[in-house]
Amino acid sequence: MIKNEQIVNKIVEGIQERKGKKITVVNLTRLNDAPCSYFVICEGDSNIHVNAVAISVKDYVSEKIHVKPYASDGFENAEWIAMDYGHVIVHVFQRHTREFYDIEHLWADADLQFIQDLN
Repeated sequence: MIKNEQIVNKIVEGIQERKGKKITVVNLTRLNDAPCSYFVICEGDSNIHVNAVAISVKDYVSEKIHVKPYASDGFENAEWIAMDYGHVIVHVFQRHTREFYDIEHLWADADLQFIQDLN
């Protein structure tokens, strides 16, 4: 059985594959009313970049650990693409959309892990 942490790690690698920026892993496991166990949040520079990052995540996780998202949405305009891996939800934003929704602030009482950008 694949563990949530393994899925999170492969999602992060998939984001890094396409130079997704400002990756944050939000660990919600110790919160009672959380909608899932983890959010993985990142951003891209344009709708093309956001789309490429999201496709990379989907392909990378599928190839490496044979897990596919249950659902995904937002590919049409690529302002905010969300992918549902059950207990792990991925959010790939354009910068201005990420700043507007500010998901990290909403879940500030969770454990936040900020992952340094690759150069």
